[in-house]
Amino acid sequence: MDMFWLSFWILLVICIVMYIYTRKVAEIPESSAFKMFQKQYLVVYLLAMGGDWLQGPYVYALYQHYGMTTHQIDVLFVAGFGSSMIFGTFVGSSADKMGRRFTCIVYAVLYSLACITKHFPVFWILLVGRFLGGIATSILFSAFESWLVCEYHKRDFGQDLLGELFSRATLGNSLVAISAGHLAQVFADMYGFVAPFDVSMTVLVVMVLAITLMWKENHGDAESTFSTNFKNALTITLKDPKIMMLGVVQSFFEGSMYTFVLEWTPALTPQSSDVISKPTIPHGLIFASFMVAVMIGSSVFKLASRFFSIESFMRFVLLTSASSLAIPVFFPENHLWILLGFFVFEVCVGIFWPSLGTMRSIYVPESVRSTVMNYFRIPLNLIVIVILLQDLSLKTIFSCCVIFLLLATVAQHMLFRLVSKGETNAALPLYHEEGSDLISKDEQNSD
Repeated sequence: MDMFWLSFWILLVICIVMYIYTRKVAEIPESSAFKMFQKQYLVVYLLAMGGDWLQGPYVYALYQHYGMTTHQIDVLFVAGFGSSMIFGTFVGSSADKMGRRFTCIVYAVLYSLACITKHFPVFWILLVGRFLGGIATSILFSAFESWLVCEYHKRDFGQDLLGELFSRATLGNSLVAISAGHLAQVFADMYGFVAPFDVSMTVLVVMVLAITLMWKENHGDAESTFSTNFKNALTITLKDPKIMMLGVVQSFFEGSMYTFVLEWTPALTPQSSDVISKPTIPHGLIFASFMVAVMIGSSVFKLASRFFSIESFMRFVLLTSASSLAIPVFFPENHLWILLGFFVFEVCVGIFWPSLGTMRSIYVPESVRSTVMNYFRIPLNLIVIVILLQDLSLKTIFSCCVIFLLLATVAQHMLFRLVSKGETNAALPLYHEEGSDLISKDEQNSD
């Protein structure tokens, strides 16, 4: 326990020092209009993330409490990722046509319905809940960002402040995750494992009220049909190597990240043949430490993006993430080194989120932004599903993650080379003239 507490306090000190330092050397002048816009976005986004974080800690525990077998629980998790991969892609992509604000409200409705299903200890009802939750997750990781980028460019704040906003969203998300974890535990201790889902539903209702009052609607290409929208998004993705490389980076990194979320507990738990006195680890403390590491990463992003291009430094971030997850492969019994490696990986996660969001805002066209983002989520969900369905050893699983992250590093280097050569986004003028002008201007700014 001393090792975990010491790690937490060291990370917290580093986080505070980095935050203060970056405020001094990497802060960008902001207008009052930007500050108001930032508040409007972060309030809604962090409420949406809070509704998601409140559910995470007790999903598995609730299924066990209901007497579900290990196989049934595995099926439920696979259903969630599968739903996100298949149905979530279509529903999330509808944001471009039906409106991002509207789709974000749909997210709250679907996730609230998923929370209601948690009250019933019936497998098929829980399965429906996993399907709804998978669709909601796809919306969460596409429609909110799409609304932000569109509205941001409409108000012409300049490209530099968008990276700053993504960094603050990552920082805020980590704080919300820690708070939600503690709040979920309090309610679970008082009222049972289903209580955190009721709290989540309440937070989602508040989010709908906030989004109704604070956000205006925006669209991608509202005139096109769904089939045309999907076709255009696929054509743009396949024709533009920058978007393709960006999709490879996202899919392999996030696939590794979600796999890590499922496997860090057994990787850090000492092995014992004594089932009765099986050693345990402080999950809540380790999770809090991970979130502090993510906050450190958001500060590193702010600092690095002031002096280097994102396309350039992300190559080294991805290579570092691959090295950090290689530790359980080569030193499976050294839990201290594994823990340190996991902290480094979480710092990389904190750099990755604002970096990827900023790059997507530059290279993914406005007309099909949500659709393209959901295309990127198909392979990452497939990666997690395949790993969940196989009875693989921890060494094999982390070896796969290392390979995925090395492939992401190669894709990021190729993206860097394309940007350095000044490649133009040839596919955009075919579908969205206004979006093409905007992207071209941003690319020029980024080069």
